[in-house]
Amino acid sequence: MHARYRPAAILRLIPRHFRRSWLNYGIPWTGAVLVGLAAVYFAAWANDALALFLRWIDGRIWLALLITPALTAVTVWMTRRWFAGSEGSGIPQVIAALHGPADASRIGRLFGLRIIFGKIGLGLMGMAGGLTLGREGPTVHVGASIMYELRRLYPRVSLRMERMLLLAGSAAGLSGAFNTPLAGILFAIEELTRKFEVRTNGVLITSIVFSGLVSLALAGNYLYFGQIAAPGVFPIGFAVPVLIAAIICGLAGAAFNLALLHQIRWIPARLFAWRDRSPLVWGAAMGLLVAAIGIATGGQTWGSGYEQARHLLVNQGEQVSWPYPIMKWASMVLSYISGLPGGLFSPSLSIGAGFGQWVGIWFGQYPQSALVAICMVGYMAAVTQSPLTSFVIVMEMINGGGLVIPLMATALISSRIAGLFTPPLYEALAEKNYFGRRGA
Repeated sequence: MHARYRPAAILRLIPRHFRRSWLNYGIPWTGAVLVGLAAVYFAAWANDALALFLRWIDGRIWLALLITPALTAVTVWMTRRWFAGSEGSGIPQVIAALHGPADASRIGRLFGLRIIFGKIGLGLMGMAGGLTLGREGPTVHVGASIMYELRRLYPRVSLRMERMLLLAGSAAGLSGAFNTPLAGILFAIEELTRKFEVRTNGVLITSIVFSGLVSLALAGNYLYFGQIAAPGVFPIGFAVPVLIAAIICGLAGAAFNLALLHQIRWIPARLFAWRDRSPLVWGAAMGLLVAAIGIATGGQTWGSGYEQARHLLVNQGEQVSWPYPIMKWASMVLSYISGLPGGLFSPSLSIGAGFGQWVGIWFGQYPQSALVAICMVGYMAAVTQSPLTSFVIVMEMINGGGLVIPLMATALISSRIAGLFTPPLYEALAEKNYFGRRGA
């Protein structure tokens, strides 16, 4: 681009006070609006992708044994060939950029237009194959990439400014994905930064607000899972199912983290070499296993699991099969280790909902919706080890003000239990894959 037409050169022609306002407010607000638009449309496209898969196999469930491996193989190959850095949920990439070595070229490989197209396009391909993938984590990565691209509009860009934009875009992405603005703020503090800087909070909060407003305008003022029916006061005996739920979810979440972080302990070394040498075959094998699990469960494990979790929460008569959370857990592990873009939030909530059905059967005197919500919080908190974010996300998604204490207690206990066996998943993945180190 010719020097006289660069954004920085154009800015010099604008009066100083307008220029300062545009740099301080206009660019972040514009980015937040774009992130909100991306979140809303990505959500709609994700629903369409799964619906397309279900139409393909309607009445011909055996077709999943062809469609899922084929799409998984192609998506894995494209991810490695053209869109390296877009794999997984995207949150580890954000953490690596915020806390890793100050390497501008490395950050550039993990964010930008290439990542936006790869994250959305390849993620939708995986969802069209019925894989157990969520779109909320990828929305965080897309939001960070959108804000990262807007750095080009500043006359001078420092590493600190880049990280500020990445943080704001990530939080705005989560807020837009779940329609939970408070959770977006806590996510940025607890999961991404572990602190709250005064000079950053203005950009962060306004980005979340504008992203939320776009989501509200286009998708309406909705609760992600709908309003649950649960009493506001529980007897002291309710502490027993809460404790049991926290223990089950804490152990299950720790097992999931260990399965992802220590693959070399349960996957034969020959298969690891096979994965690096033949990504098409590796992807097809993972897709075939996911398809087989889906057929074995009557199609319950395909997709993010949103519908199953919503039915368990809102429709008391709707049930899933007894082994659902275990089978969903296995499908989620296989989908994630395939190496294509996809997130963990929705599948984790769905697995937790399945465990909530177990606890609801054991303690039938209490509302199932309350126990399902508690296990959703517990499992997510165990995987992420971010109990406040997990608690607020679920509370905002179900308007569960009456469950504040049980939800918070479950999140704290399950997170602590998981922490006895494994580090926080996103931080560990960031260190293993993007800090230049290798895990065990």
